[in-house]
Formats: sequence, C-alpha cells, structure tokens
Amino acid sequence: MSEMIRVKPTHDGTYTVYRGPVALISGLTRLQAERYEASIASQRRPSLPPEI
Repeated sequence: MSEMIRVKPTHDGTYTVYRGPVALISGLTRLQAERYEASIASQRRPSLPPEI
C-alpha cells in the first residue's frame, strides 16, 4: 500500500507536505502546499489503458 500524502500547518504559519513520515517540502503557503499535494497524487494514479 502506498504511503499517505498530507499537508500539515507548522508553528510559523507555513505548511509542510509529508509522504508517510517524511517531509517532502516545507515553508509553503496553504495554496502552494495543496497544489503540490495534488500534483503528487495525480502522478501516482495509474493511467488507464487507451480505449479501443
């Protein structure tokens, strides 16, 4: 099973994106963190086969 990707606020008002226990990036605004989280999630989705 893949590790959960999540966004958490920090004490200084910025946000950090985590994959499991590992911090991937920090010091972001909430919007930046949510966009980063969404981009990672979309990359991890399996692509569908082309329709015939």
